[in-house]
Amino acid sequence: MVTTRLRVKELLRERRWTTKVLAEKTGLSESYLTHIKNGTRRWNEDALKKLAEAFELSPYQVLEDSLGAPVSADTVDQLPEDLLEQTKALNLQLKIIPVVGQIPAQPSEANNRSAQISTGYRDNFVPVLGQFEDNSMFALSTEDNGMAPNFVKGDILVVCPGMWTNSGDIVAVEYGEDDKQVRAIMQVNYMEDFIVLESVNHKKAPLALVRGKDQFRIIGKVIYRYQKMA
Repeated sequence: MVTTRLRVKELLRERRWTTKVLAEKTGLSESYLTHIKNGTRRWNEDALKKLAEAFELSPYQVLEDSLGAPVSADTVDQLPEDLLEQTKALNLQLKIIPVVGQIPAQPSEANNRSAQISTGYRDNFVPVLGQFEDNSMFALSTEDNGMAPNFVKGDILVVCPGMWTNSGDIVAVEYGEDDKQVRAIMQVNYMEDFIVLESVNHKKAPLALVRGKDQFRIIGKVIYRYQKMA
């Protein structure tokens, strides 16, 4: 079920904070935070922003408990009206992103759905809140622990092909010759003559590609992780 409750209770437990500590960090009253924590009072944009700043998270990450679990195609059309109303009030859009088992070579709505089916994730989606116009977004399921401890098996990485990237970003990338192309999740660093790709956990030697010579392209930027919960 998708709800509009925030992750306050879980985040307080993770950080071992009391409601009083959170009140000091946000400037919100303890009684108000208690209501938000217990889901007995509606939150607003100001409260969400203050909570996100206190927990050092993006606003939609504070909603992860509500939106974090993959949903089926049958659930997509049954999202509650109060969730849709609140996303509109926050000037956010709710997108339902298909989960895939491998990075699509040419992300698009049709190609992502094909990859979803061919990689065994038929009818699996994740909801994403934000101001995104890109309909080619996809959610990559991490199928092994090759990127641990940063990303572990079961994590879902939301990739936005239309978003601009900078040095230090985690991206879905394709590189190599036509018959040996590799698609992977890596950290990218732009230099004057080179593009340097590093493994997410920095456990492998960086790969330096020569601009204008080596084949390379960014498929999309990783904008969010749905973390596997133990």
